[in-house]
Amino acid sequence: MNKLYPLGALGILLSCYLGSTAQVKPEADKAFYQSVQTYANPVLPGDHPDPTLLKVGDDFYHCGSTFHFNPYLPIYHSKDLVHWEVISRVLTAPAAKWVSDRPSAGIWQGAITYFYGSYWIYFSAGGQWFCKADSPKGPWSAPVQVKTNAETGPLGYDNSIFVDNDGKPYMIIKNGQKVNRLQALGKDGQLTDKVINLDWINAKLQYSWAEGPVMSKRNGIYYYFPAGDVSGGQYVLKASALTADSTKWERLGNFFKPITDAKVGFRRPNHIAAPVQLKDGSWWTIGQSYEKYDNDDWSGLGRQTALYPVTWEGDRPWGMAPTTQPVVKPNLPQGGISWRSVESDYFDESTLGLPWHFLTKKAAESYSLNTKKGWITLTPDTSRAHIMQKETDHWYSAVTKVDLNASAPAEQAGFYVSNGNQKVTVKLYSGYDGGKKIIFKMDTAVRSVPNTFGDVVWLKLERNEHQLTGYCSADGKIWTSLGQPISAINLDKAQPNFNSWVGTSVGLFAEGKPASFDLFICKDGKSDLPAVGFSNYYGVERKDGTVTTTTNNGGWFMLSGVEMGNVSPSAISINTSGIGSAKLEIWADDIEMGKLLASFSLKGEGASQWKLSQRSIKKTTGQHDVFVRFLPGAAQSVSIKSIRFID
Repeated sequence: MNKLYPLGALGILLSCYLGSTAQVKPEADKAFYQSVQTYANPVLPGDHPDPTLLKVGDDFYHCGSTFHFNPYLPIYHSKDLVHWEVISRVLTAPAAKWVSDRPSAGIWQGAITYFYGSYWIYFSAGGQWFCKADSPKGPWSAPVQVKTNAETGPLGYDNSIFVDNDGKPYMIIKNGQKVNRLQALGKDGQLTDKVINLDWINAKLQYSWAEGPVMSKRNGIYYYFPAGDVSGGQYVLKASALTADSTKWERLGNFFKPITDAKVGFRRPNHIAAPVQLKDGSWWTIGQSYEKYDNDDWSGLGRQTALYPVTWEGDRPWGMAPTTQPVVKPNLPQGGISWRSVESDYFDESTLGLPWHFLTKKAAESYSLNTKKGWITLTPDTSRAHIMQKETDHWYSAVTKVDLNASAPAEQAGFYVSNGNQKVTVKLYSGYDGGKKIIFKMDTAVRSVPNTFGDVVWLKLERNEHQLTGYCSADGKIWTSLGQPISAINLDKAQPNFNSWVGTSVGLFAEGKPASFDLFICKDGKSDLPAVGFSNYYGVERKDGTVTTTTNNGGWFMLSGVEMGNVSPSAISINTSGIGSAKLEIWADDIEMGKLLASFSLKGEGASQWKLSQRSIKKTTGQHDVFVRFLPGAAQSVSIKSIRFID
């Protein structure tokens, strides 16, 4: 769907981003300011640990470690490696009775692959297991345990599957720090043939844990990519034959190019997926990293997944160094898939949406979409009932409508945010404390106001980076603040045991008695949308809490996953300031290939003055990626603070 740039210019830009002396051609560069031909990492924001990547025809599939979140093993699909959607979940909680739902336990690995005419997913949960399907959308077979023997030894975890050019699959076995082995798989999915012993790879702990190894093949040469450990490091070895003989392998050192961008927050990527080659000859991989800046820690979001071009110096692969700058997209169509964000839900379907997960198996059985039509009802017993999604943004306004008649302090229902080990939580809820109240709390910080609205109340949880603010309303239009923001730094920072290996989740909960919810929106378009909250961009920069252009060529930025409601807003307003003028366009889903919603002509009247400009928009409902485009000639002193859709 997206306009694609000629491969010659694409190569020039990639060379530039990889640190080459090649310069971007000015005539080529201008096009990037006006159409969406680049992406910014991470492409899978939020918790997506231990990524594996599969290419089958023109489609790409991703899976990774689920840990204690269930249903287990969500399968993501993409057409362009940038935009991803969940299309299935391999295992329900009842189908995984032996799997623990204790934080940091559960299912690890999630290696998705295709061989012998079927899709397979291998995972570790007290041994190695696999499920099989004719389509990645499922249905998936019941889990089967992989058998081992004395020669193979324990099968460990974070294994992957390599399929050679002749179609023969191999399991890459990783057990502990010093075991690195290969063994073929038969048509029944079980191990066969002799073990190819590569234990020499990390015999002296050269690569820390040498974990999550994956393999690729190019021009008859095999490449073996071990990671260091969860904190980072990615390495590569090569050989001309699939052999255990260490003298036939060459250690090439680090896989990623050295970082030259001092602003990068994803500084230690590793645990890459096996690089894949596209039809145009380019190579790509995805890899994980925690997000942390010099004085700003977002490790609590978990290991986020980024997309990296891979270039070759002869037979030596290099992953692009992490950068804050836009990267030219793969030469592939978008396929109508939106940027990965928390998804809205009006609970009108008969089944729960695939983006949702649960933190416990009991919670997976404690909801109903039939008790109250168009609502989800959470029914707790002695524990908290909940539904959750992986948090993906630093800025959002989450909205819900809850029905609860609270008459005791234990009776609560509303928003729930939890870090990975479930030791730090945020709750904004309808409840009871010496009377019916709306209560907002995290750790020892508590805010509350009397509930004057009745049993049915609207709640809004606003995140502005590490600041969280609670609101309540009778109609979802006029909001009452619960007071000063609460700091979420303790939620967002690095947690013990690497946050139990998973990131923050956001969703809904009920305690003490059943409660029903009419909707869940994470990024409410009818609340202020800070411009600095963009997920993708070109030719603009964040400056003092606003967004402005960097040249007179224009530029654009994208706010992902904006919910406009099930009734179209009538207008959009833009909060701007500055000196000079600018022409803007607001698009849904894409620039040029999407829907033009509105056009603006802005004139700044003073550097310190903020001005609201409003325009009617074309009818649009539901959740969309929203693009703001500065047309060429925009004054660089004109800044955008926020946008908002209006009923």
